Amino acid sequence: MVDLRHHGDAEVGPGLLDFAVNVRDRTPPSWLAERIAASVTDLAAYPDPEPARRAVARRHRREPADVLLTAGAAEAFVLLARVLAPRRAVVVHPQFTEPEAALRAAGHPVERVVLDGDFTLDPGAVPDDADLVVVGNPTNPTSVLHPAATLAALARPGRVLVVDEAFADCVPGEPESLAGRTDLPGLVVVRSLTKTWGLAGLRVGYLLAEPGLVRRLAEAQPLWPVSTPALVAVRECTAPRALAEAHAWAVDLEQRRARLVQDLTALGLAVTPRPRASFLLARVAGADLLRTRLRERGVAVRRGDTFPGLGRDHLRIAVRGPEANARLVALLAELL
Repeated sequence: MVDLRHHGDAEVGPGLLDFAVNVRDRTPPSWLAERIAASVTDLAAYPDPEPARRAVARRHRREPADVLLTAGAAEAFVLLARVLAPRRAVVVHPQFTEPEAALRAAGHPVERVVLDGDFTLDPGAVPDDADLVVVGNPTNPTSVLHPAATLAALARPGRVLVVDEAFADCVPGEPESLAGRTDLPGLVVVRSLTKTWGLAGLRVGYLLAEPGLVRRLAEAQPLWPVSTPALVAVRECTAPRALAEAHAWAVDLEQRRARLVQDLTALGLAVTPRPRASFLLARVAGADLLRTRLRERGVAVRRGDTFPGLGRDHLRIAVRGPEANARLVALLAELL
């Protein structure tokens, strides 16, 4: 059985150079940390989510009624699993395992559509009568970016289509994002501020959907589910200054990722083609042993065999700064 609850943070430890967790390194930036720290003076009052909802709505050119703020993207998946009653739920793998884990925990049977090869998505592979479909874009752990038109082809009346866009802002301009679409029936887009802004410990994210579903999901939340510091983070991270910084980071990420792909390929690792997120999926014989040897030398990478559709020869490797990437490549060259 695949361990759906295994995540990259289980791979890291004191003194290890972290290529296992796909959160942007050296974050949050100082200006964001200062804004969040200043919010503690307001902790005596109950959180007011409305300014943050309006900020998210402006960012995606939608109405505030389309926005549900959540304690990280993971809460969004739990809420969907608790509120919906799918007859035939389908999860497209390999992808982030929390949506399937949440569905199973809520008592829903789950079918898997497992992609292989270069992990290209064929909408025809999804059963026509599936009334809940979950897919990532760009997908964790493959780093594959599916065309918006391909995902849109999965939307239809009577189906809830959940697109996990936790890594969408890794792509300059977000050309394949569906976050601004209101014309697709049953579309739910899940977003996270954890990855780009280094806020895993704050637990902050949101989803975008039609207002009726947003209201149903909100009713399943406890009162005041998102803290005041997290609401400050939402407002700050959706402001024009932050969006410009995220875009510049995504442009720089493209260059660092391309160099790392080149170096890993030269060492004989098979990297999934056309990666677009802040990590790579690599395949190499004996990856499980290689991961252990890397750890012994002070470097943590993410095992791949806990993702349905992948095996013990897969590793997920985060893209770091040039110096850290060079250290990893040098160590791999020595071990291989």
